[in-house]
Amino acid sequence: MKILVVEDEPKTLNAIRQGLEESQFEVDIAYDGLIAQRLALKNNYALIITDVILPGINGFELIKELRNKGLTTPILLLTALGETEDKVTGFDAGADQYLTKPFQFAELLARVRSLTKRSTQVTMTAQTLSYAGLEMNLDAKTVTRDGQHIDLTAREFALLEYLMRNQGRVLSKIDIAEQVWDLNFDTGTNVVEVYINYLRKKLDRDFPTKLIHTQFGMGYVLKADE
Repeated sequence: MKILVVEDEPKTLNAIRQGLEESQFEVDIAYDGLIAQRLALKNNYALIITDVILPGINGFELIKELRNKGLTTPILLLTALGETEDKVTGFDAGADQYLTKPFQFAELLARVRSLTKRSTQVTMTAQTLSYAGLEMNLDAKTVTRDGQHIDLTAREFALLEYLMRNQGRVLSKIDIAEQVWDLNFDTGTNVVEVYINYLRKKLDRDFPTKLIHTQFGMGYVLKADE
């Protein structure tokens, strides 16, 4: 697995890199936020570890830019800023976990293994999402499965994009309604169920491997089950 480490303090950076490489990870490094942004959008990483205080753009801005460009690689914030408001800022920007300096490497490694283990199987770039033969081109707004073109409406496309960005995660109807429709969810409406059924007919009906599953009482999840 390849990890991008973004840190401008050489001693800290070298210690993290050495520890990760000894733990059988491949490591790329960046000393500032702008270089990190280019690397993150160019390469596929299992995880990004970034400090907050960086040259170029800071860690909060880096995460926000990457998320705005469609990158959903897990991100671990590694910083001396430990106040609650800093943590909230990091999570609001799109960080997955937050580790405060100073730390023991064993603690960092535990976070790394946790984040890489649950790292999505969806391959993501700034332009495409791909999973189990399903591919979305976010620029052209097209969808194919095993090379077969699938016509979706704008709302169906938005719903599928949200499911793919959260592959393996059970999403409640409230989550989906708020993220895809931007609704204050009315529990009396069945709009989510209706659109889930639309997607199932288009994506799953003619294929042996079903991708959209109901977790009864909890919501829906995108995963490949025979």
